[in-house]
Amino acid sequence: MAKYATGKHSKAISDRSGLQFPYNEMVREWNGSFVHVSEFEPKQPQLEPKPMNGDAISLRHVRPARTEPSVPYLLQTDAFETYAAGSGIINVTAPGHGITNGSTKRFRGAPLAITASGGTFQFTNPQSFDGIAGSNIAKTAGYTITTGIYVNDARDTSDYSTANFFHFTVDTNTATKGSVKGGGDGCSVGPVTLTA
Repeated sequence: MAKYATGKHSKAISDRSGLQFPYNEMVREWNGSFVHVSEFEPKQPQLEPKPMNGDAISLRHVRPARTEPSVPYLLQTDAFETYAAGSGIINVTAPGHGITNGSTKRFRGAPLAITASGGTFQFTNPQSFDGIAGSNIAKTAGYTITTGIYVNDARDTSDYSTANFFHFTVDTNTATKGSVKGGGDGCSVGPVTLTA
């Protein structure tokens, strides 16, 4: 078999530009064109796309969606504030609470344990303050919530107020002084019944 010459002194004409270049600097493209290295264009990847399989139909291990249990909303320290002396209205500071007006919610103190015993969670009562008993705030049946803060003998219904405050009227007790904050740490508001 005959040997080809190295072409170190030869010239070649580019198929792309028609210009003359040294033969040793020429390369062949994917389409057969003989071009200079400065003119080389690789094959466009979209000319040979990778084969795609169809989408999967289902997951291997599926479960039906579950209903998320209601959870209590943690209140800040001393979130309760009595409205006025002789009144049972208590304003609650709860930024971004998301509670609907007219819903019934129950107040709880700090949890006694992390785990549930016998399916029921154990909580303390909020701390008593300004003549209002903590056990009365944590009434088992809960209270009807009114969104917005109660000021100047009326409910403030501004967007800011309804999103960050709500109030309720406590049973039995009334405030001694009014405008007193209390309740302590770890208090929460949530559904009347908690389930695991």
